Amino acid sequence: MERKQGEVDHLERPSPLTDKERVMIQDSWAKVYQNCEEVGVAILVRLFVNFPSSKLYFSQFKHIEDTEELEHSSQLRKHAQRVMNALNTLVENIDDSEKVASVLKLVGKAHALKHKVDPVYFKILSGVILEILGEEYPEVVTPEVGAAWTKLLATVCSGLKAVYEEVGWTQQSTSSG
Repeated sequence: MERKQGEVDHLERPSPLTDKERVMIQDSWAKVYQNCEEVGVAILVRLFVNFPSSKLYFSQFKHIEDTEELEHSSQLRKHAQRVMNALNTLVENIDDSEKVASVLKLVGKAHALKHKVDPVYFKILSGVILEILGEEYPEVVTPEVGAAWTKLLATVCSGLKAVYEEVGWTQQSTSSG
């Protein structure tokens, strides 16, 4: 069976955002970011409920099973704020490739070297972000806006993957827990 090269390339090296896509992302983000704490918590709770292995990287709340308890965890709320602030910086600087690269380098190095997070979780998190934005803001995140966000998050994942490669990331054993 012939491999569909174009699809793989699209996922690994997404095309640059158009001006229209940048505007759609920034306009939709302005509405989302008004509720950044709630949205950030919803994203992380969904991530941890649907992908429980992702919780293993968080010693402060990896043993919390109750969704409501997770939602009220101060450590989870702090991390949600950091995630939302990083996304905000990316969206605010969407036209500044050097600033975007700098943010991705900081996030990538910390997650690869300090936290030892498998980079697959950035793809998983991207999917969760898209789900939450679509569910919570259906009037803002239309299919066209969602496609722009998909492209942005694919670019973020690609950039983070490059940082991981740059720092010499090697797949960690999942049993090292």
